[in-house]
Amino acid sequence: MLDLWVFLSNKVVENQVKTYITYNKGRDWRLLQAPTTDLQGNKVYCEQPYCSLHLHLHVAENPYTSGNIVSKDSAPGIIIASGVVGPELTSTNVSIFITSDAGNTWKEVFQEEYSVFFLNQGGSLVAIRHTPLPIRHIWLSFDEGRNWDKYSFTSSPLYVDGVLGEPGEDTLIMTIFGHFSHRSEWQLVKIDFRSIFQHRCTSEDYLTWQLHNEGEVCIMGMKRIFQKLRANVRCVKARDQYISQMSDSCPCTEADFECDYGFERQIDGSCSPAFWFVPSAASRDCIAGDSFLNTTGYRRALSNNCTEGTLLRYSPRRQKCPSQAPRGLQLFTSEGTLVATLERNVTFLVFLEEGLSSTTSITVDFGDGTTISYVNISSIDDGVKHIYSKVGIYQVSATASNALGFERVTLYLHVSCQLEQIQLSAPPVVIKNKAVNLTTVLHPSNVGTVTYYWWFDNKTEPVVTLDGAMSVTFSKEGTHSITVQASVGNTVHQDQMTVAVYDYFQSHVLAFSSNLDELNPGVAEWREDIGRVVKSSMVQVTGISEDQLLVTVLPGLPTTAEVFIVPVKKSRNGATDEKWAHLDQDLLCNSHSYNIKKKAFVLMCTAFLSYSFSFKAPLVDSSDSGHSSTAVIMLVSVVLMGLAIFVIYKFKRYRQAPHHSIYL
Repeated sequence: MLDLWVFLSNKVVENQVKTYITYNKGRDWRLLQAPTTDLQGNKVYCEQPYCSLHLHLHVAENPYTSGNIVSKDSAPGIIIASGVVGPELTSTNVSIFITSDAGNTWKEVFQEEYSVFFLNQGGSLVAIRHTPLPIRHIWLSFDEGRNWDKYSFTSSPLYVDGVLGEPGEDTLIMTIFGHFSHRSEWQLVKIDFRSIFQHRCTSEDYLTWQLHNEGEVCIMGMKRIFQKLRANVRCVKARDQYISQMSDSCPCTEADFECDYGFERQIDGSCSPAFWFVPSAASRDCIAGDSFLNTTGYRRALSNNCTEGTLLRYSPRRQKCPSQAPRGLQLFTSEGTLVATLERNVTFLVFLEEGLSSTTSITVDFGDGTTISYVNISSIDDGVKHIYSKVGIYQVSATASNALGFERVTLYLHVSCQLEQIQLSAPPVVIKNKAVNLTTVLHPSNVGTVTYYWWFDNKTEPVVTLDGAMSVTFSKEGTHSITVQASVGNTVHQDQMTVAVYDYFQSHVLAFSSNLDELNPGVAEWREDIGRVVKSSMVQVTGISEDQLLVTVLPGLPTTAEVFIVPVKKSRNGATDEKWAHLDQDLLCNSHSYNIKKKAFVLMCTAFLSYSFSFKAPLVDSSDSGHSSTAVIMLVSVVLMGLAIFVIYKFKRYRQAPHHSIYL
């Protein structure tokens, strides 16, 4: 950095690190011009933007060594840095470069890395080779690095560890410390340069130098002239002979202005509004009849001292407050989403791009019968809060109006509560190629808008519905899995079950004594336990194979269950299993008592089952008006006969067989 305005910076451009310089605090940047010749005087062919000078901009961490780049306030315009010439900055083939005109032109002074120090308040330069090898020479320059003289500072080569300067900038003494070998102790070599300088500096030893940017002398609105020592003048600068400077203001030009807030620099150099910025918003708080300062898109750079010229052209202009209807009304939630939670605060934000805020009223309708109005939009800068007491989808609107017109904007807010559980319900046994209804129950039941995802067997793509019930048909016998997920807001719950599919089966409803309802907690685990107890008892009593008998306890009250009798697989010779053939006779259910927590309940069949292998469907009422009277008489006869057998059989079992008791 030179003065307060000139900066050097490294920037990554297309994966390449390049060095740039600015003379107006970063408004404009350009690449560094490479030296025209190398150290041997050969011409350097380097054309921008494909080739330029790139510098290592590291400041020394060790206070006893020089960094990759050094400058000094008392040596205006002089910058020494290590770098390379080429398309990008690298760490190979590093040389030392110097500029005496604040970065406009550069010269290569060493083809190896050197540490450079200022001497005599910047009037002279001292260079020491930066190497792990022992050295015995230093280089001095009295013409801002154009020429260097070699001096020996020790008779024996020294491994240099660092350099110390004596206190005070006006001293001419430097101390070099290091060691002669890796095993020797530290050595201090004190160098007194006073004998090199001939006299104290006078005004005749100085010349003027003007700061410029490629010939442009007006920088940040000022012309700046500095006093510098003449080349090869070996005089001692006194402490009171600091660099003097003269300044003169310049007329303002476009280069003295930067883009104002909300504006961006375009390719042609002009400042235009950014896509997110609305220039007219500056007048939102303006009262009709008053005036305000409206930006032109430019503002004078900080610390810029230009005067007159184009100052008025780019400065803000005073304008009268406009009178206009509301426009650009915006409404959204503070979270930026359209989902809210029941019984929790929702914050709505309202913005108006154009329209007098002091005379424009804002009305917010929350969609649940609640409406609130504000006279001034600035009074709701922090948002409007509201709590919804019911789930649902609400149409929320905001209306801005004044004497010149109005504007309305609407959003739809989904209010939901936390879903805790989903239960899937389906018959455990179904008929092949016959539609079966699947239903779901949510807890709590009213949670808002729900999306359902259904998976069947091993299919990876779900069926998506907005209804918790659907009809499905299974075309293959066997066991099929069903999985359903319910999605509400950010919450997802799932349930799954399996169904058995057969060509035919028998089913029957079982009833229990009313005292069982007192023990029914309404959970799936309890129903599964009761189903296992009933199944075990029925297997013992009826002799039906456990593989043929399925019992499911239905949810809800009164407590009921359904028993399914399914066919067994045929033997290899095609004959039907004997246990299934046994069911060709009537199956009667006795009353059976069970104990749960010392409380008895009784299982009762609501009717008896009759089954024949000639049927290919469950025993359901499939009669229609086309049946003959003979068929009706036969059906009534069968029912009466079955009822008689049921009464006789029940009485006999009551006299002879003990009750079956099962304890859970």
